[in-house]
Amino acid sequence: MRYALGLLLVGLGSLGWETPGLAHGVHIQHRVISGIEIQARYDSGEPMQAAQVSIYAPGNPSDPWLKGTTDAEGRFRFTPDANQPGNWEVKVRQAGHGDIVSIPVAAMDGPMAGEPATVPSASLMKQPGELSPVKHWVTIAAVVWGFIGTALFFSRGKR
Repeated sequence: MRYALGLLLVGLGSLGWETPGLAHGVHIQHRVISGIEIQARYDSGEPMQAAQVSIYAPGNPSDPWLKGTTDAEGRFRFTPDANQPGNWEVKVRQAGHGDIVSIPVAAMDGPMAGEPATVPSASLMKQPGELSPVKHWVTIAAVVWGFIGTALFFSRGKR
């Protein structure tokens, strides 16, 4: 009976079942409107309501260029200075959770120099549910360690 239970546990573990974590990771997405709009959400999909937002200009990464808070949907809009091309850093924090995203802004020349700067349409953030390489390998190591521990437990015999 013990071996049947062990085989059942090993079989279920080898299927690689994945459950969502309950910790609050943060994902920030942005899109170009008449400026830039970001949307911050926890891993669960819940918006980060009233989260602190700090915008840093490319030339001054230590002092915030703009500060504010997200709305009820976790959104925040701003129009970067078109005369400061480069990577604008957007930091969103709430209750110890947060993330930083770098948004490239191109230099504006010609007749549209007064218009908001543009950002490439592809999001720089990984998609929700996608594991970073470090988390991926830690998960694999934990599964392997679980197999080894289970095998050692059942191989010890009666005492």
